[in-house]
Amino acid sequence: MADENARIQKILAMKNLELENLLRLESKTALVTAAGAGIGQATARMFAAEGAKVVATDINEASLEILAEEGITTCVLDVTSNEAVENLALELGAQDILFNCAGFVHHGTILDCDEEAFDFSYNLNVKAAYRMTRAFLPSMLEAGGGSIVNMSSAVSSIIAAPNRFVYGATKAAVIGMTKSIAADYVTQGIRCNAICPATVESPSLQERIRAMGDYETSRAAFVARQPMGRIGTAEEIASLALYLASDESGFVTGQAISIDGGWANV
Repeated sequence: MADENARIQKILAMKNLELENLLRLESKTALVTAAGAGIGQATARMFAAEGAKVVATDINEASLEILAEEGITTCVLDVTSNEAVENLALELGAQDILFNCAGFVHHGTILDCDEEAFDFSYNLNVKAAYRMTRAFLPSMLEAGGGSIVNMSSAVSSIIAAPNRFVYGATKAAVIGMTKSIAADYVTQGIRCNAICPATVESPSLQERIRAMGDYETSRAAFVARQPMGRIGTAEEIASLALYLASDESGFVTGQAISIDGGWANV
């Protein structure tokens, strides 16, 4: 009996070791937009580390150099260009994972947002995800399924924030688009979810804080509105993207998932 128990324990230990060594995105392909910095870059790295064959895209070629040096395939892509997006879809074919991360934060109220600013925000925050999904979805369907992850925000249909008029409107639209895609293709192997972060540490956040003039005061204000008393990290958001991209979330679709340090809860 003791020998049999020892044998069983040895088998269980080997099985646990095998599970620990499994990569969560083994043999999957993934396309990430806005991968040159911040959340997009952290996610491209995390996807690659978990076994995915990643294509990291950004409009800024220089920003992709660090990922290329790490062995990740990179590609310059203007997500506001129908032609560029469609050509990339033809080149790459079916992707198991599409992470639509590109976006822009406009500062101001409705009176600060002229039509040019309004159109630019919608083009980058909403239509880019529309273009990417419309271009890559047919091959996903043909291949039998895939996971689409869209970048929304806590500032959307979830909560409002001062001076985020068009940003909140566009991110609410992303949630609506996400839910519609999920409903339309739920029986065809497609899952579509949205990530809704609060303020996250990134180069773009640094630029916005510096643009406000008083850096320390402005940064303190961003921190103060977070119930946890800190700003989120790109890696924390990437971890949620990884979960939604992986088979672990196989029963999750049509969700707008807050990852906001409790901001929307209070």
